Amino acid sequence: MNKQIEDPCRKQQGVSDSGKENSKCASTSASFGQGASGIQEIAQRLGGLRDILEISVAEMAEVCHISEEEYVGYETGKKDIPVSALQNISRHFNVELTALLFGAEPNVSTYFLTRAGQGTAMERTSSYKYQSLAAEFAHRKADPFVVTVEPKPENTPIHLNSHDGQEFNYVLEGSMLLSIDGKDLQLNAGDSLYFDATKQHGMKALNGAPVKFLAIIF
Repeated sequence: MNKQIEDPCRKQQGVSDSGKENSKCASTSASFGQGASGIQEIAQRLGGLRDILEISVAEMAEVCHISEEEYVGYETGKKDIPVSALQNISRHFNVELTALLFGAEPNVSTYFLTRAGQGTAMERTSSYKYQSLAAEFAHRKADPFVVTVEPKPENTPIHLNSHDGQEFNYVLEGSMLLSIDGKDLQLNAGDSLYFDATKQHGMKALNGAPVKFLAIIF
């Protein structure tokens, strides 16, 4: 099931199915949640997908492993939408994650090159930013992101979530506390963790400084 909604322009390069190199030539920034409008766009796609599939809020919530109330918050744009929830929807209904995030179907099948600092940008909130490193590669087996998380007050609880598959995190800069299945682990620059993503997990930046890490969802 594929749904094409809106085709943002990007700077990355790749090779299409026909073997011709293509270049998306405008901004590399496609907003995931920059203010209310970005989250609202994702929310509208979720609502449109649910209408097309003719399924209930209860079924969508079950796919995301969350309560109906929390899912309604996603679809109305009142709550931040984690990539893990979109990943669950993408895999369960065979919809490209790129289509949910950016409103466009990926069209590269041979290779996809992302230059330094030019990953397709998503800003869920002012403190949580993603750069997708393979947004235009179709039917990919993994989703790589560079994630930057700003620090929050020390007593802020870690928000936990879960999703299908496995995940790999590699810290590029800074330090973070990662909670996985009830175990808290501190990761510093150069440390990595591979884990079962169906277990409850979450993280936060440490030492009052941002943390940047590579996250690959399989």
